[in-house]
Amino acid sequence: MKYQKSIRQRVAAGFTLLEMVIVLGIIAVLLGGSIALIGGIGDGAKLQRVDADFNAIGSSLKTYKLNAGNYPTQQQGLEALVTKPSSTPVPRRWTKIADRVPTDPWNQPYGYKFPGTKDPSEFELFSLGKDGQAGTDDDLSSQDGK
Repeated sequence: MKYQKSIRQRVAAGFTLLEMVIVLGIIAVLLGGSIALIGGIGDGAKLQRVDADFNAIGSSLKTYKLNAGNYPTQQQGLEALVTKPSSTPVPRRWTKIADRVPTDPWNQPYGYKFPGTKDPSEFELFSLGKDGQAGTDDDLSSQDGK
């Protein structure tokens, strides 16, 4: 009798294999949902980085204009921040403003237009976005807020 009681207590105190499988299944579903939600956060961070890059590059272009008297031409592009342009207009006062031409979060070079599309008196920086194709919905421009 004493032997039967101790076996029952031991069985009642533990988990069955089915209970453990159910608990592990619930945990897997919760983790899968969390990972899916976190995956969307990465895109938001990349968009914030593009905005920050637009501001930083814009400040560099304004510094270039203070030194050279004008923004780089579209042909000179953002490379004018790294090496002195040899095409006209060649800036009289030029200083190296950047170590390299920056790339967007998708490892594509940022585009540069002067005059800009929406505001011709200002430069326009743009990124082709995640798909790397021009003219699609994910394209980003520094003049989008204007």
